[in-house]
Amino acid sequence: MSSAFVFDLDGVLVDSEQAWDAARKDIVAGNGGAWREGAERDMLGMSSKEWPVYLVEELGVRMTPEEVNRAVVDAMLQGYERRLPLLPGAREAVERVAARVPIGLASSSNREVIDVVLDRMGVAELFGATVSSEEVARGKPAPDVYLEAARRLGIDPAAATAVEDSENGIRSAHAAGMRVVAIPNPHFPPAPEALRLAGEVLPGLDRLMP
Repeated sequence: MSSAFVFDLDGVLVDSEQAWDAARKDIVAGNGGAWREGAERDMLGMSSKEWPVYLVEELGVRMTPEEVNRAVVDAMLQGYERRLPLLPGAREAVERVAARVPIGLASSSNREVIDVVLDRMGVAELFGATVSSEEVARGKPAPDVYLEAARRLGIDPAAATAVEDSENGIRSAHAAGMRVVAIPNPHFPPAPEALRLAGEVLPGLDRLMP
C-alpha cells in the first residue's frame, strides 16, 4: 500500500483544461497574437512561469509574460466564482483517500488558483502539502513538482502514488519515481506509450481506492 497519494488538479479534480484554453485564446485574440493548432497540447503541464512566455514568444501576444499570467489567472478566478467545475466524485475521492493515507497535490496551476479550488471544494485542510509548479524550477513533464510534494509530505517518492490525467503529468510523476494511477483526460488523451508508464488506468475517480 502506498504511504501517500498525490493528486493533480486540472483534469483530475476539476474539469478546467477548456477554461484555461478559452482564457488564453481571449488574450491571444485581443492582443495581437495568432492561435495555432496544437497550442493546447503544447501547454499541457507547463507552469505559470512557462506558458505566458509561450503566448508571447510563440503566439505573438503583445504583452509581457507577467501581464499575460495576471490576465489569464483573473479570468480563471472569476469563472470559478461563478461555478467550480468539479469532476464527478472529486470531493468524495479526496475524502476517501485522505481517511486512509496522507495526501498532497502537485499542480501546474498558479498558487492562488489551487487555494481557491481546494477552499471552495471544502477539502483544503485534508491536504498535507500542495505545490504549484511555479514554486519549482521546471514544470511537468519534469519531476520537480512531484519531488517537492513528496519532500513537503516527508515521504519517499517511491512510496507514493500519483493521480494524473495528462501525458506530461504521467511522465512527471513517473520520472519522480512514483506509482501512477492514470484517469485519462478525454479532451487530451495521453499517448499509449505514456499510459504504459502508469501502474493502473481507471475510467473515473469513483474507482480510486487507497
